[in-house]
Amino acid sequence: MLVKTGITGLDEVLLGGIPRGNNLIVEGAPGTGKTTLGLGFIYAGAALYDEPGAIVSFELDTAKLLRDAAGFNWDLQGLIDAGKIKVIQTSPAVLLGEFRNADGAFADALKSIGAKRLLIDGLTPMRLYAEVHDKPFREDVHLLIEGLARMGVTTMVTAERDESLGSVPSHERFVFDTIISLAREEHRRRVHRRLTVLKSRGQDFIAGSHTMRIEGGRGVHVYRRAQSRPISLNDQQTSDQRISTGSKAIDEMMDGGLYAGSVTMVSGISGTGKTVFSVQFLTAAISTGHKTLLVSLDEHPRQLIRNAATLGFDLAGLMDKGELFIHYESPLELELDIHFDRIIKLVEEKGIDCVVFDSCAVYEMTSPTEVADYLYALATFFKNRLATILFNYESPELLGISQISEELKGSHLVDNIILLNYVEISTVLRRAIAVPKVRGSRNRQITREYVIAEGGLQLLDEEGAYADPAGVVPQLPFSSYYGLLSRSPSRQSPLIEDAVARGAPLPDSVELPTDNPT
Repeated sequence: MLVKTGITGLDEVLLGGIPRGNNLIVEGAPGTGKTTLGLGFIYAGAALYDEPGAIVSFELDTAKLLRDAAGFNWDLQGLIDAGKIKVIQTSPAVLLGEFRNADGAFADALKSIGAKRLLIDGLTPMRLYAEVHDKPFREDVHLLIEGLARMGVTTMVTAERDESLGSVPSHERFVFDTIISLAREEHRRRVHRRLTVLKSRGQDFIAGSHTMRIEGGRGVHVYRRAQSRPISLNDQQTSDQRISTGSKAIDEMMDGGLYAGSVTMVSGISGTGKTVFSVQFLTAAISTGHKTLLVSLDEHPRQLIRNAATLGFDLAGLMDKGELFIHYESPLELELDIHFDRIIKLVEEKGIDCVVFDSCAVYEMTSPTEVADYLYALATFFKNRLATILFNYESPELLGISQISEELKGSHLVDNIILLNYVEISTVLRRAIAVPKVRGSRNRQITREYVIAEGGLQLLDEEGAYADPAGVVPQLPFSSYYGLLSRSPSRQSPLIEDAVARGAPLPDSVELPTDNPT
């Protein structure tokens, strides 16, 4: 039978809880949250699961425990008054003496409240007591474990991690059934907490490092690592349904649009229109009955709404109707596991099936060593839901992406790649779009010119009007140039070469299109 710890997220990591009767040790350096986690374990048992518990403290007095509990909105005093929790102030010598006697006062105190759970905070004072009195600590640990087994309680013991032992595990690691390790690390002047289940006899659990937070009004909250989501490779859903990008011309380049449940990477440097294209795609999806989400890591929602309005998109109205959701998090405080948890809960709660991440380069900046696994986890989660997603990526190169980072190859992750580029012809920057990859489709391997106008990205016909406003070099259609994607288009287009060869006049310059949202 599994006992729920009551710690938010920890039972998910433990796949339901811990086997009844298991003795847990929670180890970590000072400030990692050991006592808070233990206090939450006892409180949840008494308040949620009708399992009275006792707290043995060697250092913290009852007043401080009550103060800490009040910070998480836990009515510890009320449970003490109701006889569901008992706080015992004692010393290591007295406690060990009680364990040598099966019918001592300590055992009677547990029986008096019908205790099912016990917190001993902590093991380190017992170790120090043994060292000072030149007593074998191993014998004391075995005595403790034997006594707990007789009492029939599920016990959590906190312990300071013994760094002096280096890589050699301390003895108590062998005798306890479940080991939970807590860590606190500083990254870019931000503090990150981690929780890892090192072992747990009699059960399976989700291994690896999980994000942990101590949150006001709630206590310890464990966020399961994003990479641990199950991958159903043998039963992944697929669909023949196509979803429009919001542009008929781009749909034609992709052989009909995006497959439902596909992953698309939209790559380009700043200003090429990635966010505009995202809004265009989501708006088109809404028009065909889809619920959508824009995960913004670059721009605040208010700025997004304002900018989209200049191109004719009413994002505020779509949000009011519950057809569009915008989830914004500042990259300065972003933690991937927590971010992932919030996204999937929103998607599941609202039934969202079209999602844009703008921009996933922020993930790379925040956690460069974890971004590959994280994006794979995102892609797998949404593919299993047959949801269609776009990853916007701000490429530092104008040529698009050969890879997202050293660890993550773009072609392995995504089904479709759309490249948005600047092309310099004479002194004029023009925009180019290419679709080099569309899985399961006969995409058109051509480069087209586009402008950003009302309604989003608009592709230009080759017969359109072109001119250099300065009158220096004729501005011709893209089909008249070489090397567009390399950003080194040949100034001698086939038309110019032919005119020079025949001694004929150069082609006339015509009007150059400009981006005009009105």
